[in-house]
Amino acid sequence: MTSQEFASNVLPRRSLKRVPSSPRTLFSAVMTVVAFACAAIALIPLISVLYYVIINGAGRLGPDLFTQLPPPPLVKGGGFGNAILGTLLTVGMAAAISIPFGVLAAIFLSEFARDTVVADWIDFFTNVLSGVPSIVVGVFAYALVVVTTGTFSAFAGGVALAVLMLPTIVRTAAESLESVPNETRQAAIGLGATRFQTTIQVVLPAAIPAIVTGVMLAISRAAGETAPLIFTALFSQYWAKGVWEPIASLSVLVFNFATVPYKNQQQLAWAGALVLVGMVLITSILSRWATQRKR
Repeated sequence: MTSQEFASNVLPRRSLKRVPSSPRTLFSAVMTVVAFACAAIALIPLISVLYYVIINGAGRLGPDLFTQLPPPPLVKGGGFGNAILGTLLTVGMAAAISIPFGVLAAIFLSEFARDTVVADWIDFFTNVLSGVPSIVVGVFAYALVVVTTGTFSAFAGGVALAVLMLPTIVRTAAESLESVPNETRQAAIGLGATRFQTTIQVVLPAAIPAIVTGVMLAISRAAGETAPLIFTALFSQYWAKGVWEPIASLSVLVFNFATVPYKNQQQLAWAGALVLVGMVLITSILSRWATQRKR
């Protein structure tokens, strides 16, 4: 008797087909349905927010919205061109402050102080700073800049937003640099490059797409912050004349106009919320594009 005949006649036959009525199969099917249901429920708040913002703010979109100043109560028309300019100015200053410090700190943590006590403490304080409420950061910037200079200003708002952006940039940049394979570093050193040259000319360019992703996420968060700007940049009904004066911003405009009893300003608040959502969407698309380029 051959081995195949013995196996077919003596050994029990087991079907490889999944038994529909087995408890394990039923449990897998139930959990799959539960997972899809939870995902759908999680999307309900996002869809609801987008629906209300689009329905209430899309009708106010137009060229005047981006070129004119906020109108007085009960006056039709107007826009928030100064708030858009103020948002771009404060976020731009925040990025100019936080990106160099954040990337340099990440280079130090991942390339020159990895697995040291100093790196552990810096990483710990970075995590603590990322959890500090934004209103506390606003009070800090108020005491540091506004009280010192004696005036609310766009620069003070940029400093507050830079503090909020810094932890995100440091953490994402450090993780991006650490994700570069060690073989790349060893190859550069084997060719005669110093550690500094390897970091700046080899490791950093390889990690730039992921660093850009972290920067975009930090910018999208800073663009929607309100409390720090109330304490620092305050608000203005006019065009910005300099960085050392109070300046308008979209988030503060939405906060101010959403609570007034005047319908025209409420419509501006909805339109401002829609523009903010659009800005966040654009930064998210750019960050996703940068991540795909890395791949």
